[in-house]
Amino acid sequence: MIAALTTRWTLYVPILAALVLALSWGRSVPGLIVALVSLALVGAVLAAVYHAEVVAHRVGEPFGSLVLAVAVTVIEVALIVTMMVSGGEKAASLARDTVFAAVMITCNGIFGLVLLVGALRRRVAVFNSEGTGAALATVATIATLSLVLPTFTTSKPGPEFSVAQLAFAAVASLLLYGLFVMVQTVRHPDDFLPVEDGGAVDDDDDPHGALPSKKTALSSLGLLVLALICVVGLAKVVSPTLESAVNSAGLPQSAVGVVIAMLVLLPETLAAVNSARRNRVQIGLNLALGSAMASIGLTIPVIAIATIWLSGPLVLGLGATQMVLLALTVAVGTLTIVPGRATLLHGGVHLALFAAFVFLAASP
Repeated sequence: MIAALTTRWTLYVPILAALVLALSWGRSVPGLIVALVSLALVGAVLAAVYHAEVVAHRVGEPFGSLVLAVAVTVIEVALIVTMMVSGGEKAASLARDTVFAAVMITCNGIFGLVLLVGALRRRVAVFNSEGTGAALATVATIATLSLVLPTFTTSKPGPEFSVAQLAFAAVASLLLYGLFVMVQTVRHPDDFLPVEDGGAVDDDDDPHGALPSKKTALSSLGLLVLALICVVGLAKVVSPTLESAVNSAGLPQSAVGVVIAMLVLLPETLAAVNSARRNRVQIGLNLALGSAMASIGLTIPVIAIATIWLSGPLVLGLGATQMVLLALTVAVGTLTIVPGRATLLHGGVHLALFAAFVFLAASP
């Protein structure tokens, strides 16, 4: 009976969220309606996590951890392009701010929470250093090529790429992401499977019980996509209210992008923490680093194509403070990953870096 109620709840909530999105899209919503939209947003996030776990259980790991990361990122990219087209020159740095926020949220916020929860459960969070290290190396390379180099190139004044440089960064990012996916799913999938006491863990232990049927998995996949569309759409609906609140508080404009990125990444955050709670730390880390990689590897190529019809400048280069945070994130992440074991301290350090990012985004 409880399982049936849960199934119905996860079926109805995405549909209700889609209805709220359809009624509120493109309209100025008052405060009371914003509260309703926010409630629908939270419901869509929870439903997305549930359906992502059902699909992941059906396809198995490491394919399962790609489902939510890629799905969220594709819709996130669509949101960025839409806002850049409608925002004009004011949105010149939107792609940079959003992608950098996604990297900090995933590589420090989600990463730190996964390690913290895993260490709280079994004193030491155990994971596969080979696969996790390869993922971090790919994230660091793509982030440097796409977000750091534009600050130092001389083809254009300011932190911008020339057309040829942007094309190179886009192709390199896409190829590296594609190569990583091939390694993760075809060549070395064992490097991305959960480990415990030095051995691989079978993928049969899942909170949803028996392996879902193909029909159930396809239904969950459709509801997952619908829920994620609602998450991004509802986040866009509430963004004007967030922007007004940010402006009233005297915060910089980039703070809006940080808040929206947090809302969009909520499904991945909850799914990663749930994995860590079940002693599947590696799956949580796959979600965190995979989301960071997909965010850059898919966003930059799409933005490069979008510049064909975008009239304003495209600012991609990070500032000095952001580059310091990125370098520190890579350095600390490397030291965390190498042993293949992490304690509460490791999780706390990454969360401290995330807190520093949020604080400096609000008070640069």
